[in-house]
Amino acid sequence: MKLVTTTRTGLKHGDTVAAVGWTSGGELWSSSDDHKICKWGQTMDSMDEIASLGEETFPTDLDWFPGNAGGKSKGGSEFFALGASDGKFRFISRGGRIDKTVADAHHGAITCVRWSPDGAALVTTGEDGKVKVWSRSGMLRTVLDTSKSPVYAASWSRASDMVTYATGKSIHIKPLQPAAKGETWKAHEGIVLAVDWNEVNEKIVSGSEDRKYKVWNSYGQILYSSAAHEHPINSLRWSPDGTLFGVGSYNTIRLCDQAGWSHSLAKPKNGAVYSLAWSNDGTRLAAGCADGNIVFGNVLEQRIDWRDFEVVLKTEDTIEVRDIITSSIETLTDFRDRVVKMSMAYGHLVVATTAQVLIYKTTNWHTPTVFELKPGVLRYIKQSRDMVMLLDNVNGIQIYTYEGRLISSPRLANFRVDLLNDDLVSLGKDIIAIRDQRDAKVVHMLDVSSGQPIGKPMQHTIEIAALKIDQSSGAHRVLAIVDKNRDLFVMALRRSRVKMSKLGTMVQTLCWHEQSSMLAAVSNGKFTVWYYPAAAFVDPEILSKTRSDRDAAEFGKNPVISGFYGNACVIKRADGAVMPVNVSPYPSTLHKYVVSQSWDDAIRVCRFVKDETLWACLAAMAVAQKELNAAEISYAAIDEVDKVQYIAHIKSIPTVEGRNAQMALFSRELDEAEAILLQAGLIFRAVEMNCKMFRFERGLELAVKHKTHIDTVLAWRQTHLQRFRSVEQNKKFIQFSKGVAIDYDAIAIKIEAEAENERSRPGAVPYS
Repeated sequence: MKLVTTTRTGLKHGDTVAAVGWTSGGELWSSSDDHKICKWGQTMDSMDEIASLGEETFPTDLDWFPGNAGGKSKGGSEFFALGASDGKFRFISRGGRIDKTVADAHHGAITCVRWSPDGAALVTTGEDGKVKVWSRSGMLRTVLDTSKSPVYAASWSRASDMVTYATGKSIHIKPLQPAAKGETWKAHEGIVLAVDWNEVNEKIVSGSEDRKYKVWNSYGQILYSSAAHEHPINSLRWSPDGTLFGVGSYNTIRLCDQAGWSHSLAKPKNGAVYSLAWSNDGTRLAAGCADGNIVFGNVLEQRIDWRDFEVVLKTEDTIEVRDIITSSIETLTDFRDRVVKMSMAYGHLVVATTAQVLIYKTTNWHTPTVFELKPGVLRYIKQSRDMVMLLDNVNGIQIYTYEGRLISSPRLANFRVDLLNDDLVSLGKDIIAIRDQRDAKVVHMLDVSSGQPIGKPMQHTIEIAALKIDQSSGAHRVLAIVDKNRDLFVMALRRSRVKMSKLGTMVQTLCWHEQSSMLAAVSNGKFTVWYYPAAAFVDPEILSKTRSDRDAAEFGKNPVISGFYGNACVIKRADGAVMPVNVSPYPSTLHKYVVSQSWDDAIRVCRFVKDETLWACLAAMAVAQKELNAAEISYAAIDEVDKVQYIAHIKSIPTVEGRNAQMALFSRELDEAEAILLQAGLIFRAVEMNCKMFRFERGLELAVKHKTHIDTVLAWRQTHLQRFRSVEQNKKFIQFSKGVAIDYDAIAIKIEAEAENERSRPGAVPYS
């Protein structure tokens, strides 16, 4: 990744550029100590003076009203807030008219103005040491803090309910609610000059006179600290999607990723960089400098790796694709506009420009599928096996096939794409999972084809930090979630009852295999692969046998699994190094055989490898698919004698419904097993199953409802109580025992008759 910087010859302010800001429409506005406000053209080749502030007004900061927060126009922001050295801030329209001036906002210069993400409030800081929150109309709401030293920077939380700001060497997080507790910590050895809090990744970056920049989480824990620069850090700004941030110092602009590592260093000779601003698509960075120039930076040399391909954005409208195996290079120049986003997976490269989307197949780089983009700022591209999902700030979610056909446009109430990150939305084969933006414990499931919600939202006990959907084509669809405690859970989708199981703790990153139902994660200091996580819903006792572990120390701090395909898992270290990790090829082969119902081949693979992990996976898969022969052989191979005997018992049941019910019972699905039996009319077997599971009340309820085997239930209940030397205390059983005589011989005859009736049912055949 590289930041390519340029300045426009002959186009500059007459004095220090104190503030720059981009509109949602892609226009750059700048304000300088020459008392002028200027607007730059889309290509940055023209500079027009919009307004003059007067000789006594020196601007210090500006911030455009959020374009997605209910401005006058859906397509863009209509006004911005401008702070000045006279202690006033002004609301200025796109036409340059001053709509309102708030006098005496601060005593001394205003150092920072920032709109909240929802556009409901404005925070200002000043040399008087005060942090103030104002309404959208400019009315004072509250004074958050008053200190003896100037406050140079402030920023909002994603929920617009907290403000972070810096005084002296410390950083503070202050909730708007007076009774709520905030956070304060010493951040630097010098005065903190810049602070920015990203609303997507919720990380804080700070810069100081000690010449360092640092990355923090929202609890004040340090994630990264840079080496000392030559000069103080004057300005910092996160990109809108939270993947990058810019750092400004004297004759220095640095481009860093969210982990804090520097990817590019530019050395413009324009003096100190006092202000930074990102375009809404995150591809361009503008820097206001001390000599009146504005430095424009383009983020280029972005790289995507997938299997044997490496994709590099060489210029704004040129992409280079390299096949590592054949060493061939394809140069893609089919773009009439600059490239904004790229994504590659499942044999397709998806390239989005400002106006179009082009989809290339890895087998054909010359005739892409092209379709027009609807107006809006594209934030994310998500791919699955058969489709691609686009998320922009105006149209929300749009699902397309790889042939460019629109499938659906799902909608959620109060949903904002700009608050999403890559971990909070996932696209599966036929399902979309999205974390609720108002309640972080809730996950919405949407149907891909219709865009409509599937059932009720799923509820977790604590806030969810990441979610990923299984990408396989198997019968079981699984959602993996990581909560705020970094615990990993898997949930079975499309069930009448949500079933959840915990897989691991202290999970840093996770990724599903592109084709098979295998999950890789860095968990608790280990690199772990669950070869069949759905075993948690089938037979939890063998779940631990279906995974492999290895030490993860070599991956360093905060690694990210960027891909899991074939027999390799690609892990990116925090310093940018890419480390492929080999995974056993046999589990993916086993998955392919099971999906194609080639059970004999699956058994041959396990016998050839002779690995307990593989046999355990096959056992769980066979139980899930109700393949009793394969399950019996697999359990025998891992010495699960009791389960082998139980499966042999299931095979002796004459009816398919009876066997299916027992397999559901094997997977601890009692209600599902009962429903199968009742639907098939096997009332006695349903009653018997409930009594054997010590659910005597439910057994009696079914017997009474269907007017059969009431005496049988009472007899079994009596035998159970006698075995434990107990006395009946249940009122229902006491009531029925007074009016029903128990004849054990008659009961035995009735049970034998039920067994004979079941054997003579139409379609009743032994298992083969």
